[in-house]
Parts: sequence; structure tokens; C-alpha cells
Amino acid sequence: MNTNALVLLGRMLFASIFLAAAPGHFSSGTIGYASQQGLPFAGVLVPLSGLMIMAGGMSVLLGYRARAGAVLLAFFLIPATMMFHNFWAVEDPTMAQMQQAMFLKNLAIIGGALLIAHFGPGPLSLDARRVRAGSPSLQEA
Repeated sequence: MNTNALVLLGRMLFASIFLAAAPGHFSSGTIGYASQQGLPFAGVLVPLSGLMIMAGGMSVLLGYRARAGAVLLAFFLIPATMMFHNFWAVEDPTMAQMQQAMFLKNLAIIGGALLIAHFGPGPLSLDARRVRAGSPSLQEA
């Protein structure tokens, strides 16, 4: 497999978790869970976060303004990780271990988002296509 295809595959795999999770952010169950965990205005913030992760996930998947999309995903993940995977506050050892695993998984995903935000989407992307077509403003996106 060539490196261009490898980068595309990485973006696809990275985006998949967000694109799979986004529809759940519009369900009453997810909104109710977030409210139960203490999220204020869950009825507004959870669907808004669904829109954020759908936009960020599509941005990274397609490689269109992928740096901004990755930043959007990090902005979602940082508070969500702190609020919903606070393993240090869980008394049940099994649940604490599960929440710690979810916390660390999210840290790894945040790291991936920061890498995309820095390095961009790679050569097989809409961003790269626009650069090849001569759009200089994309270099800053």
C-alpha cells in the first residue's frame, strides 16, 4: 500500500468514530444520559455536539478544510472527555476501569485530531486538490 492511500485510510478510520456516533446525539436516550451526568441544557448542547462531530468527521473524511474539522473535533472531545469519563470520581472499580479506558481512548483521539490539525489531510484530499488547482488561501486553512 502506498503512503498516500495509507493517509487516506487513516483519515477514514479516524472519521468513522465521529460519523457513527453523530446520529445518536439526536436521540432522547443520549440527551437524557447527558442530562443525568449534569450537562446543562442537554436538549440543546447534545444535538449541537452531534452537528459538530458530523461536520468535523465529514471534513476530515473528505479532506476538506480538514485542519479546521480536526480542531472542531478536539473542541468537542476535550470537555466531553472530562465530563463523561471522569474515572477518578467513580467508586465502582469495574466502572472506574472502564471509564479510564474510555478517557485514555479519547486522549488518543484528541492526539490524532491535533496531528491532523497540524499536518493537514494529506495528498488524497479535497484540500490538496484545491492547492494543486492554485488556491493559495487553503494553505492557511
